[in-house]
Amino acid sequence: MDNPAVTIDVRSEIGRLNAVLLHSPGAEVENMTPRNVQRALYSDILNLSIAQEEYSQLHNVLAKVARIYEVRTLLKKVLDSEKDRAELLQRICVGENATQYYEQLLEMPSFRLASILIEGLPAEINTLTSYLGNEYYALYPLYNFYFTRDSAVTIGNSVLVCRMANRVRMRESIIMEAIYRCSGLFSCGITDANDFHPAGSPVTMEGGDILVLRDDILLVGNGSRTSSQGIDFMIDRFRKSHPEGTFHVIVQQLPHSPESFIHLDMVFTMLDRDSCMIFEPLILNDTQYQTVDITISDGKVRAIRPVQNILRALKKLGMDLKPVICGGSDEWDQEREQWHSGANSFCIAPGQILTYARNVHTLEELDRNGFNIISASDVISGKEAIEGKCAVTIAGSELPRGGGGARCMTMPLSRKAVDW
Repeated sequence: MDNPAVTIDVRSEIGRLNAVLLHSPGAEVENMTPRNVQRALYSDILNLSIAQEEYSQLHNVLAKVARIYEVRTLLKKVLDSEKDRAELLQRICVGENATQYYEQLLEMPSFRLASILIEGLPAEINTLTSYLGNEYYALYPLYNFYFTRDSAVTIGNSVLVCRMANRVRMRESIIMEAIYRCSGLFSCGITDANDFHPAGSPVTMEGGDILVLRDDILLVGNGSRTSSQGIDFMIDRFRKSHPEGTFHVIVQQLPHSPESFIHLDMVFTMLDRDSCMIFEPLILNDTQYQTVDITISDGKVRAIRPVQNILRALKKLGMDLKPVICGGSDEWDQEREQWHSGANSFCIAPGQILTYARNVHTLEELDRNGFNIISASDVISGKEAIEGKCAVTIAGSELPRGGGGARCMTMPLSRKAVDW
């Protein structure tokens, strides 16, 4: 592997990106039918070839500004170790009731096994039980894995391996834990939420709900994927690892439907030191969904209190953010573009973001707020440079069908410190 080892260091959403973890969508996306689309958590079936073309724009723009680490390559590296391979397979096969395939998987070449663990393992229909089970796969494809944001979270010099809300995604977290722990490329502390809770536990969290705004501020969504118990778990671990100083965890409740509100980063993302992208009806308007500020000081929870909204809470903490409205001023456009991840932007540096080209009203709003709109193809060809305040647009006809945008598809590993 050409990439050197990296020390995990993520202390903001906007610091200049040094290194990022990606997973390019592959055959796992095509291993889906209308019968299992709901299980896959998608709203529709993707056209893989078009999705790959769109994803290549994201990949190639990021390659201009940061070191890229690929999940599939790192997984193969883990599997090259007999000990790590055996441990990972045992955990997967036991967790997914596929122990009868353990020996078969153990003997596979690493490259083939890495593909199977991502793309799925067809079931052997050789018993009455397997026949009556009517399941095509023994290990289901990881349809959602190109959303690398969700399965683990980088906070400071540590990684939180998430306990995913849906069983179909649990293997993503297990693979990510093995990559961080066993690949030999990452220096970081690791907390695996899956180690602490049995099956059926209400403790769940996903990376799309967790935003590192500053060294002393976490912003967390409480909705269908991240439970209040999951947030309590994170706070407990956080306070124990930070015995000194004062920190804030700001929690935003989210609707459980429609599915476009799946994570907090679908309604709020950072753009710059002094601006953010929001879905106005939920973030600024009066709703039934609470915003709560939790203060941690010297390792103890000192206060839990309601606040009017995220922006008011952040202003009191010295982050005075100007909101840029996803979809512009029209409510219909806001709903349409939020559905297609218009609020889900990803900072590659302060004031420099990646976002979908399809959300034209959101782009117009960014333009009115001083962002130069440039296409990914122009950046990749060298016709345009990423400089000043800018929004780099990637094609998005197929990728949004999976339910996410640029932030969902990126897991930052290292960012430059921000001069606040």
